Amino acid sequence: MAARMTVLVFLAAIIQVSVLNSVTILGGSPDLLLVLLVCVGLQRGSIAGAAAGFAAGLLVDTATLGTLGVTSLLLTVAGYWAGRYGETTGRDRAYAVPLTVAVITILVAVSGLGLHYMLADTVSGKRVLVTTLLPAIPLNLILAWPVAHLCRRLLRRHPLTEPMVPEVELLA
Repeated sequence: MAARMTVLVFLAAIIQVSVLNSVTILGGSPDLLLVLLVCVGLQRGSIAGAAAGFAAGLLVDTATLGTLGVTSLLLTVAGYWAGRYGETTGRDRAYAVPLTVAVITILVAVSGLGLHYMLADTVSGKRVLVTTLLPAIPLNLILAWPVAHLCRRLLRRHPLTEPMVPEVELLA
């Protein structure tokens, strides 16, 4: 199972860096890697989501020669958030994937802006939060359905060999 997840993350990172970063639709670009990490986190849990996010972020940072660790940190936290959401709610609900993709897309953009600000990088808040984020949300939502279906098929648990990650029961 780890091999399938590794191949998926590697291919998504290569496609994101080589193709999708240069595609601009209405000012934004789709983030296949983020959508894949959300789906991995929902399907496999917070630890798998965080590990896949770290590996994907390190691969992207290395491939783009960006500040090493920035994308890794953002994608690690995004994978963890998606995994925790999947563990604490019904991951099989119809709204789980689109809701998680939309919320984590916003959170990653805001967190990335804050992280770049703390690193004293010159980043335009209007460009990040308005010009690119608003078109990126629907583009990521369009990618969410096929990627979620692919992850469900390739990363499904085998009941005899892998127990389901237990959902957290909230006590009142």
